[in-house]
Parts: sequence; structure tokens; C-alpha cells
Amino acid sequence: MIGTPVLQKIHFLSLPECSTQSTGLSLKPKEQECLSLLKRCKNMEEFKQVHARVLKWENSFCASNLVAACALSGWGSMDYACSIFRQIDQPGTFEFNTMIRGYVNAMNMENALFLFSEMLERGVESDNFTYPALLKACARLRSVEEGMQIHGYIFKRGLEGDLFVQNSLINMYGKCGKIKLSCSVFEQMDYRDVASWSAIIAAHASLGLWSECLSIFGEMRREGSCRAEESILVSVLSACTHLGDLDLGRCTHVTLLRNIREMNVIVQTSLMDMYVKCGCVEKSLSLFQTMVKKNQLSYSVMISGFAMHGRGVEALQVFSDMLEEGLEPDDFVYLGVLSACNHAGLVDEGLHCFDRMKLEHGIEPTIQHYACIVHLMGRAGMLNEALELIRSMPIKPNEVVWRSLLSASKFHHNLEIGEIAYKSLGELNSSNPGDYVVLSNMYARAKRWEDVAKIRTEMARRGFIQTPGYSLVEVERKIYKFVSQDMSHPQCRGIYEMIHQMEWQLKFEGYSPDTSQVLFDVDEEEKRERLKAHSQKLAMAFALIHTSQGAPIRIARNLRMCNDCHTYTKLISVIYQRKITVRERNRFHHFKDGTCSCGDYCF
Repeated sequence: MIGTPVLQKIHFLSLPECSTQSTGLSLKPKEQECLSLLKRCKNMEEFKQVHARVLKWENSFCASNLVAACALSGWGSMDYACSIFRQIDQPGTFEFNTMIRGYVNAMNMENALFLFSEMLERGVESDNFTYPALLKACARLRSVEEGMQIHGYIFKRGLEGDLFVQNSLINMYGKCGKIKLSCSVFEQMDYRDVASWSAIIAAHASLGLWSECLSIFGEMRREGSCRAEESILVSVLSACTHLGDLDLGRCTHVTLLRNIREMNVIVQTSLMDMYVKCGCVEKSLSLFQTMVKKNQLSYSVMISGFAMHGRGVEALQVFSDMLEEGLEPDDFVYLGVLSACNHAGLVDEGLHCFDRMKLEHGIEPTIQHYACIVHLMGRAGMLNEALELIRSMPIKPNEVVWRSLLSASKFHHNLEIGEIAYKSLGELNSSNPGDYVVLSNMYARAKRWEDVAKIRTEMARRGFIQTPGYSLVEVERKIYKFVSQDMSHPQCRGIYEMIHQMEWQLKFEGYSPDTSQVLFDVDEEEKRERLKAHSQKLAMAFALIHTSQGAPIRIARNLRMCNDCHTYTKLISVIYQRKITVRERNRFHHFKDGTCSCGDYCF
């Protein structure tokens, strides 16, 4: 593993004070005294006194241990260690290894690699303790070319089968984005320890290959030779967070409780983040409230979590608690606060926090903060004010800012400002087909069919394809995907029969399809038929067929739901007495007893 102590090979701090027989070493009295003196050092002043005393002995053993103590102790100095190292006439493998590791620990990766070059020039042989530190340096520098050269030296020295070296190679290639090379080293290992599994899982996690992370974790569990340690479980939690795998996330939580006596703040915060992003904000809040020690990240996760679930007032309360604790907010914390205000429609509070960020905490707003405020003002109908803010920004507005205004313009059916936002996106050479679709839909609502045709023609000319909307639903721990007007599912007939039953029940609740959501030049009957087969409705029908009465339904969408699907889902939740959670990108809607957690603010 990369952190393999060089001192495992060294005499310093590795020998009992009065016994050398077990190591096979026969230390002279002066050497024993040197070790004893170095063990008692607690700072550089004490070390320099020992150095002055030992210097006159002219003993190579003592010189080596002086280098090790100064280079590898928490109180040491690499500059001072280097001065001692340069006084050694013929430094050997151990001395070079010690200095290389010292430079890596001191985050001076370049000097570690330069020293290795000197080691080669002097003809000093490297060993299996040389390479883990060097590979760690390459990983930190993301220097894959140097890493591959070092891999070549490893083969030359016949060390490619060393466990610590192999684990370091996996880590280095993973950090440098060469996942195939990481996997190649992993697959060629005769024996794998827990650090090997941790390295390969972390390598995939660093590249966002979350499904592969869980697959490898499953392979590790099936093999049964290693017990998952904390670092592996944290990577698994990250995968569950990104994939929304609540069941495995819960299992990982149980494993952590069984294996770790006291979880640190990082693990607890990772658990909070997983529950928030899997739709269980109450569980996340419960963990947050029981934390003995909270840091800035813990508060940030809770604030962002409440924002995702539309609970703006509670997010502001957590922010207030954070300030009372004496923790300073950063730009990321404020982004969560502004998002919470945005999703809950807390306009005055959001604008106040935006001013407070600049004036009280001296944080310069980033483009993300401005986009959030533009969205907040736009959704509240303050479109002219939002446009004025964009024009007065001290930084050039990007696509996200103009897209926020375009979205708000669509919401309020303001074609004039919508066209301004669309034109500005065009000037930025936006290649997002969604921009064309939004303006096309605005023209369609205004029944300007010629303009719709022009937009669609331009999309086709530029080779843009509209991203099809889909919904994912979890049933019996499997994920099923549905697209609008889907007729390809093996159980298609049963699903549409269920849709028919649902609509029959909905009539008694006063439901009437909102055909204004169908932006095609077709008759009313065709519009109702198209609405009936929206992907979210198909997913709900499938879940109602295949889950027990009262069981919650969990759906994830790639696009925002329309107003009709929102109303439809509220009514289904009360008719069938189900809790229905819908995640649309980074936002959750919790439907229960005919209401939605968003308070209908977004619709």
C-alpha cells in the first residue's frame, strides 16, 4: 500500500530498548544510545541537541537514523534532513528511501522524483520500499508518464509481484485516470489483501464509475477473503449516493455500525449525504442531530439536503445554527442556502442571504450563485429584475445563467424575455438542444406554429436531437425504465389496463387532463391520449401492479415533470394510499395524501 512505512525496514523506533537479538542486529553502545536519544525527541530543538552530540561519533548507523528521525517525524524538517543526508559519503538504499518518503509526506513530489533519478545515477539499488512512495508522488502529480516509467523499473527489478507495490500501482493508475491499467494490475495479482480491494474500488470511484464500484464490492464479498474496511465502505456509500441505491446504502450503514466502534465525522457525513440523495431526508436529519461533532461539511450536506427536498425554512434554520456554532460558511454552503430559498420560493430571504454573503462574510459570488438568484427571481415573476441583475453582473454571464432566465420565462409565458435569453445563449454558441426545445414549446403554447417549425428545422440542421424523457422505477430491488408512449415493455397490455383503471378512479376526484401541456398541433383527443402515456404515469402503473398495498413507490426522472403529471401523482397518492417519491435531477417531490412536499410552488 502507498502508506507502507519505510521505518518497517529501519532500526529507528522499531527495536525494543534493551533487546536486539530478535532482529539479528548487534548494536554498539553508541548506536543504542543514539536510538534512545532519538526516541525521546519531540521537536527540532531537542533533535538538534542530539545531532550535535552524535555528530562527533562519525557512525553511519547513527547518521541514517538521524535522517530518518528528521525526515519522517511530525516535528521534523526536510531541509535539515537533506543537510544531514548530503553529509553522508555513500548513501545507500535505506537513506534514499527515507528521503523520498520524507519528500512525499511533505508534499514535495517533484523532489521525491528528482531524488530517485539521483539514486539511479549513483547506481544505488532500489527495493520494494522505494516504489510505493514514488508511485504516490506520481498519483498526486497526475504524472502518468513518470508512473509508467517507474512501472518499467519495477519490472526490471523483478518486484512486479510485490503486494505493496501492486497496490500502489493500482492507486497511481486510478488517480491518473488510467482505469484499464489499474484493472490489469489487479487482475494479475496472485493474492489480494483488503488494501488491494480498497485501491481498485477507489480507482473506479474517482472516475465516477459507480456501478463498477458496486460490482467489484460484490465480487469482494463473494470471495470472502477480506473484511470491508472503512475506506471501502465510504466508497460504496458514494456509489449508493450517486446511483440512488437506498437498499445497499442501508446495508452498508449496518455494516459500518457492526464493524466500527465509533464513526468519524467524515463517515457520518457520507451517510447523511447518501440518505439525502436517496430520498430519506428524515433519516439524514436524525443522523445529523445525533452527531457529537459537526463540521462545515456536515452542515453543508444538511442544508443542501433540505434544499433538494424543498424544505427551505429548515435549511435556513440549520444555517443559523451553523453560524451560532462559530463555523464560517464558504461559497458552497451559501450555494446550498440560496438553492433552498430558490426551491421554496423564499425570495426575500434569498436576496438577503445573497447580500449577507458579500457584505458580512466577504465571499464573492460565483457564476453558480448568480444563476441561483436569477432562477429565484425569475420563478417569483421578477423577470425584468432578473434580466437587470444579469446585465449588471461583474462577471460575464454563462449559459447556466441565461438558461435559468429562459426557464423562468417559459414558466411565466413571457416570450419577450425568453427570446432575449435564447438569443444570448446563441451568442455563447450553446450546443444544448434543450434551449431550442424550450423556445419551441413557448412558441407552441402561443400557437406560433411557423416559429415552431423554424426552431425545429434549425435543430435538425445542427444535428441536435431532443433528449427523450424517461422514468425509472424500483420494484423488488430491480430498476425498470419507461419512456413516454412506451409500447415495448413485455407487460405493456397490463400496464395500459392499469392506466385505464387509474383514470377511471381519477374522474371521481375531479381530475381533468391539462392538455395545455401537450405542445403539438393536434386535436384534444390526441392530446389526452399523449398525456395518458407519459413515462411517469407508466412507471406508477407498473409499480401499483407489482408492489403490495401501501408500499412506497420510488421514481427517478431525467427531466422535470409536467404540471399534469404533478397533479396526477398527487391524486394517485391519496386514491391508492401510497407514498410516492419522485426525483427529478437534483430535486425531490414527496407525494402523500394528495399533497406534494414542494407545496405546488414549482407548478
